[in-house]
Amino acid sequence: MVRAMAPSEPTIEASFTSADFSDAEALVRAAGWNQLPADWEIFRDLGTVFVARENGRVIASAATLPYGQFAWISMVLVLPEHRQRSLGTRLLKRCMAALNEKGCVPVLDATPAGRPIYRALGFQDTWGFQRWVRPDPKPMTSPNADGTTVRPIVDADWNVICAYDAAAFGADRSALLHHLRSRLPKAELIAERRGEVAGFMLGRNGRSSSQIGPLVAEDDVAARVLLARALSALEGPVYLDLADAKTDIYAWLAKAGFTSQRPLTRMVLGRATGFEDTARTFAVVGPEFG
Repeated sequence: MVRAMAPSEPTIEASFTSADFSDAEALVRAAGWNQLPADWEIFRDLGTVFVARENGRVIASAATLPYGQFAWISMVLVLPEHRQRSLGTRLLKRCMAALNEKGCVPVLDATPAGRPIYRALGFQDTWGFQRWVRPDPKPMTSPNADGTTVRPIVDADWNVICAYDAAAFGADRSALLHHLRSRLPKAELIAERRGEVAGFMLGRNGRSSSQIGPLVAEDDVAARVLLARALSALEGPVYLDLADAKTDIYAWLAKAGFTSQRPLTRMVLGRATGFEDTARTFAVVGPEFG
């Protein structure tokens, strides 16, 4: 009688190349997420992707993206047929250990389902945001610009925008912003008032929807005129991950055909405060990037 061999344990490793993009795409499709290979390229080029492999195939993932003294953890994905094997938790802990070795504070954006898991590992809530979705274009009401002008970003703006963003985000993430350039040209906008930067916006294309973010602005007026310009030009579905504190923008988005899809919570390991200027943070890049 021949005994069946026990299934091999998946290997956990930090090796991820463009050859793995098709497996990564399968993970994204299974989760119903929005990422494209261009998003995986960001993690490959700027961060680290930890994967679980079985028979040469990537069956689970988790990624880290460093921003100086802190770093993002995201893309914790497991194929449905492998979800009862603790692979997500193992990969998450591998990310945390790697960041601890580098002296980086782990940060992540949690869904309601993931939040209790992260709290048990020592992450604390800082602030919340919601994903807003516009399925189809709808006529926009023109906001009061109050002397604020909006125009497309040009090369000469780039250093100023990166510095403006770093002051609001709490770290230099110009390398990430460079990766976002030209992903969604109609959303690459800068707002100015009295000769000074009043805000800016970028975006990216996605598997199922365009996504606006980051949106960093001095106030609601600047945020509205940036959004109005982009939303009037964009076709098809749009995602926007908007901070809970921006309640006036919520009401305005609802009139523009947006509905809230789900809440998320920004969490930081071992501390109850984040690193960003929440007053100027209107929309994040996305839960995967911060």
